[in-house]
Amino acid sequence: MARGDWRRLDESDVRVRPGKGTRPRTKRRPEHADAVPAMIVGVDRGRWTCAVEGDPSLLVTAMRARELGRTPVVVGDRVGLVGDTTGEPDTLSRIVRVDERRSVLRRTADDTDPFERVVVANAEQLVIVSALAEPQPRRGFIDRCLVAAYAGGLQPLLCLTKSDLASPDELLAAYAELDLPVVVTRSDEDPAELRERLTDRLSALIGHSGVGKSTLVNKLVPDANRAVGVVSGVGKGRHTSTQAVALPLPGGGWAVDTPGIRSFGLAHITPDDIVGAFPGMGAMAEECPSGCGHLGAPEDPDCMLDTLVETGAASPGRLASLRRLLESRGKLEEYD
Repeated sequence: MARGDWRRLDESDVRVRPGKGTRPRTKRRPEHADAVPAMIVGVDRGRWTCAVEGDPSLLVTAMRARELGRTPVVVGDRVGLVGDTTGEPDTLSRIVRVDERRSVLRRTADDTDPFERVVVANAEQLVIVSALAEPQPRRGFIDRCLVAAYAGGLQPLLCLTKSDLASPDELLAAYAELDLPVVVTRSDEDPAELRERLTDRLSALIGHSGVGKSTLVNKLVPDANRAVGVVSGVGKGRHTSTQAVALPLPGGGWAVDTPGIRSFGLAHITPDDIVGAFPGMGAMAEECPSGCGHLGAPEDPDCMLDTLVETGAASPGRLASLRRLLESRGKLEEYD
C-alpha cells in the first residue's frame, strides 16, 4: 500500500494507545504479608523510632510509606515494617501498616479547637501525676485527665507525689467515690508500688511541670536520659521535648513520658463518652432526653441518672463525682 493511502486502511491497521484517563488502575495497596511487627517508641520530624517486635534492644528508624498518605502514626502504635530492620547505623525501614488502636489518649489545645491531637496510642493505663504540694494539686486538671482516660479506653491511675510535704487525705477523699486506684509516693523513697503497677504494661505518664514526673521517670528507668537520646534522636542529633517518648522498664513494659501539658482541651469528648465509662450508668443515660448533658437540675431536670440514686443503684457521692467530671469539660481556664 502506498504511503499515505489511508482509504485502504481498516480497523486491523489501527493501533490505539489508551490515554492516561482510560488506563486501568487499581487502588489496591500491597498486602506486605512479610511486614515485621513493631511498636512506635519515638517520633521526630518525619522519622519514627520503632522497637521491632516490641524488643527495646532492637530499635530501627523508619519513614512512612507513600501509600499510607498522611495517616497519623504516634507513640504506642503497632505497625508493620518492611526494608532493613536490622537496626544497623544509617539504615532505614518503611512503615507500611498501622494496626487498629485499642485505646487512644487525645487532647485538643482548648475546648474550642476542633483539631484532635493523639498523644499516645494503645496505652493500657494513664498515670496522672499530681503533687500534694509545691505546686498545689489542681483537681480540675486531674478531672480532665480522668475524662480523657475514660473516653479513650485507658484505665486511670492517680499518682500523688511529695507526700513528705503534705498529707494526701483531702485529695483521696475527693476521689473516693470513683473507685480510682491511687499510688502515693515520697521524694525520698523508691516508688516500688508504682513500679509494680507499671510492670509488663504500656503506661502513659501525664502531669503539669514541677509535679515530679521527671523524677519518677528517672527512678523507674535508671538510664532514662540515655534512653531518651537513643529513642528520640532518630539519627538527627536532637531531642524535642514536645514529643512523647516510650521508655522500656527494667522489669518489662513501657513508660511513655509525655511532655508537660499546660492545658488539656476536651472539645472532642461528649457527655455520653464520659457516662459510658461508668458501669451501670451508660444504659440509664440512654433513657435521657435527646441532648441531655447529664448534669441534673437545673440544666438537665429530666436526667434519668437521678433515678439510679433514687433506687439505690448508685450512691449520691458517685453521681456527684461523675457530674463534676462532666462539668470539667466546660471549665478549661478555671481548672487548668
